[in-house]
Amino acid sequence: MPGLHINNVSKSFGAVQVLRDIELSIGKGEFLVLLGESGCGKSTLLRLISGLELEHEGAIRIAGRDVTHLDPKDRDIAMVFQSYALYPHMSVFDNIAFGMRIRKTGRDAIKAEVDRVAAILKLDQHLDRKPGQLSGGQRQRVAIGRAMVRHPALFLFDEPLSNLDAKLRAEMRTEFKRIHKVLGATIAYVTHDQIEAMTLADKIVLLNGGRIEQLGTPDQLYSQPDTLFAARFIGTPEINALRVRVEPAAGGYAARASGRVLPLPASVARRPITAPREAILGVRPEFLTIGATEAGIVTSGHVVELCEPMGSETSVELSFSDQSLRLRVPGLHHLETGGEQSITWDFSNAHLFDTDTGAHL
Repeated sequence: MPGLHINNVSKSFGAVQVLRDIELSIGKGEFLVLLGESGCGKSTLLRLISGLELEHEGAIRIAGRDVTHLDPKDRDIAMVFQSYALYPHMSVFDNIAFGMRIRKTGRDAIKAEVDRVAAILKLDQHLDRKPGQLSGGQRQRVAIGRAMVRHPALFLFDEPLSNLDAKLRAEMRTEFKRIHKVLGATIAYVTHDQIEAMTLADKIVLLNGGRIEQLGTPDQLYSQPDTLFAARFIGTPEINALRVRVEPAAGGYAARASGRVLPLPASVARRPITAPREAILGVRPEFLTIGATEAGIVTSGHVVELCEPMGSETSVELSFSDQSLRLRVPGLHHLETGGEQSITWDFSNAHLFDTDTGAHL
């Protein structure tokens, strides 16, 4: 029985259609991330799932039950927002227990449940504190705890880490993975942060302009992008997208770009290309190497335009005639701007995209 099934859901605000024919399913216990740019419709979709937005086309089922026309309180969900929405005058214990008291749960049952959740969230030493005495990450865990005591069929998270600094976001990503593993909960999680999506999700829904651009596992979106948009959205630094003219050649294809000819394997296209055509060649930065090596195709005369040492790796931007190439080089390097470098290309994970539609060829 699916944990969440969305069937042909569309939503408009007046004349503006913000979601178009959304169709997806996740199983019980799966972690779904709704990913996309601001305004793509991901938060609206979460609000439709929760029942906070109504008047839409299509159907929504949670744990096998049609909830399309039900109020939020009847959908068996728990939602954690971007703002923690904690009661500042209440202790951590009372904040977590608040909903249970409203439902008139017995005192012993409340204590047992709050203690259980606090132990999972590592809040058991902070139950007497007020929210103002906690760190941002701890306050977020209190908000999660308040949702956990409900034992919902579905957890909904709307950009819960966006108010935290980089260090706390990294810590909370680890916490979310741990909590999900312990609870085995079904989760739908909204973010615009690709790192959160890649590290947390069992499945990612990448939205673009109210439509599903691609649905799949993190590995599928990274290694098998269906479109140039998906390839560009996932990965840091962004994938190199080079304008080329590609034609059939022995063993695959030949791509001509900026006066150079690059031999490509047949795997760069999902269906045979039988005649010369314009295309976009996508090569991720980690598949380019500074210097000439025996494995791969070597080109020379690339001018260093930018070098950003970041400790464990260095981000480098090189000229490719009238285009640019981004590389991600392991280790700490200091390359002189304006100097020339050779690079080795690995096309085993390269992709060709249509110049007009952006679809994978």
